[in-house]
Amino acid sequence: MFRAPSVPRGRAPGRAAVAAAVALAAPLALVAALGPSASAEGQAEGQANGQAEAGLYTDPFSTTFAAAANLTGQARDDAQRLGAVPTSTWLTSGSPAEVSAQAADVVSRANAEGDVATLVAYNVPFRDCAQYSAGGATSQAEYRAWIDGVADGVGDGEAVVVVEPDGLGVIPWYTTLEGTQEWCKPAEADAATAAAERFEMINYAVDTLGGLPGTKVYLDVGHNGWLNVGDATDRLIKAGVADADGFALNTSNYQYTANLTAYGRWVSSCIAYVTEVAPGDFGSCGNQYWNGGPANDWTGVAMSPYAEWSSGNPDPALDTAGVDSRYEQQLGDVEPSTHYVLDTSRNGRGPWEAPAGKYSDAETWCNPPGRGLGDLPTHETGEELVDAHLWIKVPGESDGKCYRGTGGPLDPERGTEDPAAGRWFTEQARELIELAAEPLPTPECAVDYRVTGRTATGFTGKLRLSVTGDETVSGWRLRFDLPAGTTVGRGTGAHFDQDGTIVTATHLRHNARLVPGGDPVPVSFKARGAAFEPGYVTLNGKPCLVS
Repeated sequence: MFRAPSVPRGRAPGRAAVAAAVALAAPLALVAALGPSASAEGQAEGQANGQAEAGLYTDPFSTTFAAAANLTGQARDDAQRLGAVPTSTWLTSGSPAEVSAQAADVVSRANAEGDVATLVAYNVPFRDCAQYSAGGATSQAEYRAWIDGVADGVGDGEAVVVVEPDGLGVIPWYTTLEGTQEWCKPAEADAATAAAERFEMINYAVDTLGGLPGTKVYLDVGHNGWLNVGDATDRLIKAGVADADGFALNTSNYQYTANLTAYGRWVSSCIAYVTEVAPGDFGSCGNQYWNGGPANDWTGVAMSPYAEWSSGNPDPALDTAGVDSRYEQQLGDVEPSTHYVLDTSRNGRGPWEAPAGKYSDAETWCNPPGRGLGDLPTHETGEELVDAHLWIKVPGESDGKCYRGTGGPLDPERGTEDPAAGRWFTEQARELIELAAEPLPTPECAVDYRVTGRTATGFTGKLRLSVTGDETVSGWRLRFDLPAGTTVGRGTGAHFDQDGTIVTATHLRHNARLVPGGDPVPVSFKARGAAFEPGYVTLNGKPCLVS
């Protein structure tokens, strides 16, 4: 039998719809072929941002850099520093043609640099059950056409796609394995068919996107503080996880990496158990709420979701050894083989423990205070089944207007009105950086950029380049991206080269040396096309702050 969770299920209901870009090359189950082909520029930028591997793509046109362009001072610097870390691109709306163009743009730019784009497909009908991130397609046919558009845009390119955050956690008119009908009951949906249609649509997304030659697909299934292992496993199987490359955990949430890793291993083990050992026996799958692990009833100790679990922990409420050993006995010679990825964008401090009794609905998933950035994106996870730690949620973008059971409009925990879902949240961005699990790399160069002249066909751009770190730079290469259709012509202060939308400016003999505290080096260029402001500029592969 299943036991109902004794703690809140976490993110549900609601979350933000957001956008940015990520890519990675991994010798694991993600995109193995990209390791050798990753660009030298990509390697340098990845290492500069704290990642050891190549292929991590930073989108110079992400919503984070777009937010930075409208900010000043510390807030602008924060957005630029966050934008310099690879983060996913969310596809949330538009016609099939529009989403195809969006996907093609990101994937082609990433692949051109030897990188892999990571996309989030988030447009299923009754998305978020019409709450904070409401929206989505209006019918099965519209959703299938939209997924076809995503697939058309990705084409033969290399990409990772996370399919439908909340799509398996919040299902319209769904009855669980335990026989409980869940809360999401939209009047517009047919109660008799809505749940089955949700699984059909996600299966279609898996089959369509997974059928592309260079695409890896992961199904979102919540996190360890939400669905119990058997329930998550059942939903994944119904959604077609056998035809996907795995599942995704913690999208836009705050659960500890250690807890997510253990939970994901149990889900993978449960999938193996109910498909290869005892078909359909979901009730025997040990999980996070009972059977000898955290919160096991054998000790009578209540589980705390606000602490990290580990095997052999002297605190029985945190010891995962019981569940691990149970699966080893159940599986025998069968090995769990379903892989998974974790969203570590904001889980550096774990989940928020709301003040006891203060709120009727604390909405612990919604812009909780005092959180910090988690592990930087990497495929070097140290866990065989964990393909990567990714920044799926865009750090700095709001989860929505959080009222915590009050009438609003203020977030009572913060005393201010939170931005709408997906909008930039300056105060939260600052918190995430200040309280990060590991310090976010500090840029060691600065670029002052100005458009100094305009003509009917183009403009003149001027850069003033300086180093802000402690080391002298001998020989430099400045790199930035142009909007499509813009071309650089003559320049002064550097040798200019353009490859597609990428511009590289290399030092001249007389200005090759940059000294800390020295005068900025001026560089200018003439360009054809609309004037623009570069958001992401690197010096020898390391990101600069742009003012």
